Amino acid sequence: MNEPILVIMAAGMGSRYGGLKQIDPVDPQGQIIMDYSIYDAMKAGFKKVVFVIKEAIAKDFKETIGNRIEKVIEVKYAYQELNKIPEGVIEMPADRVKPWGTGHAILCAKEFLDAPFAVINADDFYGRDAFVKLYDFLKNTDVSDPMQISMVGYILENTLTDNGHVARGVCVVDDNDYLQKIDERTMIQKIDGQAHFSEDGGETFTAVSNTAPVSMNMWGFPLAYLKALEVKFPEFLKKTVVENPLKGEFFLPMVVDELLQAKEATVKVLHSADKWFGVTYKEDKPAVEAAIQALKNAGLYPDNLWEGK
Repeated sequence: MNEPILVIMAAGMGSRYGGLKQIDPVDPQGQIIMDYSIYDAMKAGFKKVVFVIKEAIAKDFKETIGNRIEKVIEVKYAYQELNKIPEGVIEMPADRVKPWGTGHAILCAKEFLDAPFAVINADDFYGRDAFVKLYDFLKNTDVSDPMQISMVGYILENTLTDNGHVARGVCVVDDNDYLQKIDERTMIQKIDGQAHFSEDGGETFTAVSNTAPVSMNMWGFPLAYLKALEVKFPEFLKKTVVENPLKGEFFLPMVVDELLQAKEATVKVLHSADKWFGVTYKEDKPAVEAAIQALKNAGLYPDNLWEGK
């Protein structure tokens, strides 16, 4: 079996954060969250990483992290651009700036994917336990069922920020840890300590359980999933160019949920013992820096992750 591949989605410009948060240092050594993700992934067994970025940030990205990571693990770069869509499907919206979403990001990387692959966000800290469980699933799952998908689940209240709203895939999971349904909530925030979501831009809010399992875009996919994306992406484009041409996104969880409801896939939820954290807004950064320093103080990471490598 081919070795599992790690795909890191870093094409977003961090609009809520106000800059290129993917390459913003989070410790005194100048390391970024991706350094920690790749360090943990390598400890888990991953030997190849594919960065999905915009070509416009390639120089800064390589200078900030790519050049040093290439010394310790095989690296490929895939470029997510608006015009990378199937020919003849739609006429490109004239004012569209936002990328087409996480599903599109994976399609832009497909030329580098020849084995089961994990997908993560560039600006999320997932913890080593999550990478170990995901690698083991991808390495050892029986490939006779081509649509066995895995997802690392986190508790909703442990993934919220005090500084604004976030997007989360809220999950329904059965007693055997198989995913039944995902509700993609693009605006979730804490109100008086309770998680709430809005579907009308913040006009009204509905409470959701603080302990609900959520997707943080940490997935494990078989190669067959690429075929599903290729089928569903043109359908998405045709619908979105009419209904939401400037902001509509092709989300990975959206496609997973469609496959689940059609009984074309199973999704095993892998529960991580580690706490997730990330930088959605600039105001989140001090808490992330403190959390990383605490992990170093506990001996879980060296000060310089790549010293001697």
